Amino acid sequence: MALNPQYEDIGKGFVQQYYALFDDPNQRPNLVHLFNAEQSFMTFEGAQLQGSAKIGEKLSSLAFQKISRAITAIDSQPTFDGGVLINVLGRLQCDDDPPHAYTQTFLLKPLGASFFVQHDIFRLAIHDSA
Repeated sequence: MALNPQYEDIGKGFVQQYYALFDDPNQRPNLVHLFNAEQSFMTFEGAQLQGSAKIGEKLSSLAFQKISRAITAIDSQPTFDGGVLINVLGRLQCDDDPPHAYTQTFLLKPLGASFFVQHDIFRLAIHDSA
């Protein structure tokens, strides 16, 4: 497979779709359909998960209801198998918590005419200063 020339548009479109689902607590369970049953990995604030079932459990366990999000940058790169590597830099606020910067990285793997999330790494940008 060759590099996907649409990688930037795919990256931006994916991020828009992912966060539209994630930020709506009623739609968040539908994110599980973006992951593969065995080949998907997620690291969420240090918790490592494999497979859509475990990832779905984690996403369903998130208790916050309201998210305010500002995306600073979406950087995408093509991969040699036709996939797309995406890095998101932004700021979010959950419920009444203070806002925090965050970074999230996705690796989309081609699957027929579509993609699945093979890797998803999320981390709030909170630094220990002690």
